[in-house]
Amino acid sequence: MTWKTYINGFKAFLQLEKSLADNSIEAYLHDVEKFIQYMEIKNIELSPEKIKLKHLQDFIFWINEIGVSISTQSRIISGIKAFYKYLLIENIVNNSPCELLESPRIGRKLPDTLNISEIDKIISAIDLSKPEGIRNKAIIETLYACGLRVSELVNLKISNLYIKESFIKVTGKGDKERLVPIGKIALKNILLYKENTRNHILIKKGNEDILFLNRLGSKLSRVMIFLIIKGLVEQAGIRKTISPHTFRHSFASHLVDGGADLRVVQEMLGHESITTTEIYTHLDREYLRSAILDHHPRSRKT
Repeated sequence: MTWKTYINGFKAFLQLEKSLADNSIEAYLHDVEKFIQYMEIKNIELSPEKIKLKHLQDFIFWINEIGVSISTQSRIISGIKAFYKYLLIENIVNNSPCELLESPRIGRKLPDTLNISEIDKIISAIDLSKPEGIRNKAIIETLYACGLRVSELVNLKISNLYIKESFIKVTGKGDKERLVPIGKIALKNILLYKENTRNHILIKKGNEDILFLNRLGSKLSRVMIFLIIKGLVEQAGIRKTISPHTFRHSFASHLVDGGADLRVVQEMLGHESITTTEIYTHLDREYLRSAILDHHPRSRKT
């Protein structure tokens, strides 16, 4: 039997035996489907009966590396455990590989993630009456819309903005380039910054193509981005340890929560394991664009 057959049975079990609401059922199914997506990425071809604890532990560690929040990891584990509980009841498996499954213990703790309300508070704290406020709003919107590293943000070029196509080209680690979909809200704020602030700056030689500039016409430093975010977080009254990377983790976590394919999320983050020509042939750009714009919270508001 295929995974699809088992999932259909699981869905019927949740509907008829558990009488769960449709939203709850969809959440359980999405959690199991995320594990299936992981197996496809890793070329693991095993039926549910063949899955061992190690496979599930590797999966949880992998989504942790993507940047999925601890709370989302816990929910996914609960969904997989419920699936295997169903398989036990139906005598499809004799033992559940989930019995000892826990969230991974990792050496370095991931930064706190921000919920959508907190992101809105940070953006609302920006003083748009000042030129740097217009710039800072574009920066925050771009970080969150695209899941960029801070180094990718400060090096973002105007020539790599594809406005009509709703894409930006990003240069990541090892000078590897990738195309990242960008939502209308972030694009709108980038254009406002370009037209109302950047156009009035005397730009220093060598910075003509850099998107985000300081008031002296030079590229912003990584430290400056940290300071901008630190100040906004304090003004918003948020008591969390927040850095530019927090927006990257929030980007990944919110997309996964919204039901985005894990392969899409990993592709957008630009992890080395997937930024290869082979992967680009499997995930066409229109699919990436529609997946991100359909599942990102601030894209759905447009």
